[in-house]
Amino acid sequence: MLGLVLLPGLGMAQAGKAVPARYPIRTPDPAPVEAGAAVQYTVAFPNAVHHEARITATFAGVPARQKLLVRMARSSPGRYALHDFAKNVYYVIATDASGKLLTINRRDPYSWEVTAGADGTVQFAYTLYGDRTDGTYAGIDQQHAHLNLPATLCYADGFENHPAEVKLELPAGWKAATQLRSGGEDKNTFSAPNLQYLMDSPIVAGTPQVLHTWQDAGQTFEMATYYQGPATEVDAFVKKTQKVVREAAGVFGGELPKFDFGRYTFLADYLPQASGDGMEHRNSTSLTSSQPLHDEGALRNLGTVSHEFFHSYNTERIRAQGLEPFDFQRVNMSDALWFGEGFTQYYGELVLRRAGYYDDEQFFERISSWVNARLNSPGARYASAVDMSRQAAFVDAAVSVDPVNRANTYLSYYIQGAGLALCLDLQLRQRYHTSLDKYMLAMWEEFGKNQTPALAPA
Repeated sequence: MLGLVLLPGLGMAQAGKAVPARYPIRTPDPAPVEAGAAVQYTVAFPNAVHHEARITATFAGVPARQKLLVRMARSSPGRYALHDFAKNVYYVIATDASGKLLTINRRDPYSWEVTAGADGTVQFAYTLYGDRTDGTYAGIDQQHAHLNLPATLCYADGFENHPAEVKLELPAGWKAATQLRSGGEDKNTFSAPNLQYLMDSPIVAGTPQVLHTWQDAGQTFEMATYYQGPATEVDAFVKKTQKVVREAAGVFGGELPKFDFGRYTFLADYLPQASGDGMEHRNSTSLTSSQPLHDEGALRNLGTVSHEFFHSYNTERIRAQGLEPFDFQRVNMSDALWFGEGFTQYYGELVLRRAGYYDDEQFFERISSWVNARLNSPGARYASAVDMSRQAAFVDAAVSVDPVNRANTYLSYYIQGAGLALCLDLQLRQRYHTSLDKYMLAMWEEFGKNQTPALAPA
């Protein structure tokens, strides 16, 4: 058995123990609210043709005439940089339960200070613009909505540990999918135990939705697909996805994570208006692409599936301390993205080879690109993989227009980490007659199998 040794720069959250974030969420002395009062969200699409949703958030139990600070997130689970989601929020009003207008003070670009009325209820309503279908933002049109919740829903200080309920008012024929718990008979109402879980739970809705479900090791998998091509292409892609899931589980002794509610959901928007992206979440993944589900397009999309599903082990459960609890107002800097993203990059490609979707030449072409990047990049000589992980706030889809010298000072932690995984795997095989699989299995059993409850439902 391979002895478990933490690699340099790795600080992992202990299984079964919630580890405080390095930079805890900052809340400026919020007014006390009634314990257990659920936050109620209503999301409607009266103007989807113009990429708009109308959203109302109801916060109950606020002390009369006290100020409630309502925010839009500035960061998003799975991303490592700031995003000013408030820029797409407008036509804001706040009322009490009877509809009486409440005073709003815009104290900074990212929040609104609302003075509660006598009944203690604040109904905060706004219009959201969303015209980017990917894992980070919101994409809304006449056919569908792909909602990353930090880009979609506001939240209020003092309500972070309260349950939440999201009610979707959908156009006729639209169907929704999400990792959130369903409201039972009402298939368009979903719930979360707290803010952390809510914001980690994207929602897709639209028509036509092709839903495939299957069982594996006593758990349910769903793939909700929006695609304009033949249904036979979706069917074939789902079968390939099932094989990828099995191959990924094989790295961990064939064991799947214990998904919350016993369910894992692939949220797949393969539409012409979608941007190529994949985003991991605790019990689901967001998959967006304009590539078709045949030939090279299918292989590219399957590569994203492989990478993101491997994240359900590595990053979602084998999780660096600095990533939890997630801070929605600043970047959670991590020293270990070279492991969380880089090792996942390596296994994303290796799983496809083991599943038979790459031949040797295709696999070698991909891994050789990491080696070439490491050997030829000036940035690789500038700093370590740990230091490159700390640079994520400036490179992970962050908005930057000022000139930088990144070509000479930076090498992606995806590439650097994947190359390190390759080298370690080869060394373990050659010198010790074992493999990186054994190391990942040991990491899983020590840090991931018994899940940290920070994001888990109560």
